Amino acid sequence: MPAKLYRVDPDDPRAPPQEVWERLTAEERAQIVASLPSEFPPSEATPPEGDPHFEAKARAREVLGSFFSRIGRKVYLACELPIYYPGEPMFAPDVIAVVEVETHSRMSWVVSAEGKGIDLALEIHVAGERRKDLEKNVERYARLGIREYFVFDRKRLRLLGWRLGEDRRSYRPVLPQHGFYPSEVLGLELQLEGERLRFYHGRAVLPEADEMIATLERMVEGVEQRRAELEQQLAEEARLRAEEARRREEAERKLAEALAELERLRRGQS
Repeated sequence: MPAKLYRVDPDDPRAPPQEVWERLTAEERAQIVASLPSEFPPSEATPPEGDPHFEAKARAREVLGSFFSRIGRKVYLACELPIYYPGEPMFAPDVIAVVEVETHSRMSWVVSAEGKGIDLALEIHVAGERRKDLEKNVERYARLGIREYFVFDRKRLRLLGWRLGEDRRSYRPVLPQHGFYPSEVLGLELQLEGERLRFYHGRAVLPEADEMIATLERMVEGVEQRRAELEQQLAEEARLRAEEARRREEAERKLAEALAELERLRRGQS
């Protein structure tokens, strides 16, 4: 049984240290992964931050998921998914991205079981402890080797970013380029537009769901309008062809009558 080597503490759930993980059988590993909670422990629970917080993280995941699906790139995205690094307290960033992995549904991300850590973390700060997002997480995520970390400070309307340096254990600030913050992990750029965090590809903004719907509605309206115009044009052409046929028949009838009258007159003179 896995309890002989490792037992999950319900008050402080953690994945086993890597050296313990390597001594476990496949069955023991599966049992431990299944026993790791997918809900927040008291140590990670934070007060609700309202609609601005929920909408920002949900919008980010939706926009990125739609884009990567369209281009056929495997990027796993999740919101507030429990993350378990070996021997570390559980944490759950607002949005995570892991590149080149299967994108099936998960209840948690256990680094030892997945074979890799997460590549990007995004936090949306609306309320609560600012120091957690802007200081503690910067040190923690860098120490864990998370390649990039971005913070959307929704209240102050600013964007901050960090990327691992050459030592792979400390962060360097991501400097904006003409207002755009490049993400090497995503292959995209981030920028604030009013109160929204937007993503860009080649300086073209990735559309959000409501924008895509509006664009498709305009396209449908345009197609329907062109179809109506074409139907009207075809109807007019059909009317003109019918009128031309009627005139041709009338001309042929008059010609036949004239030829018949001419023949009658000739017979009368003979």
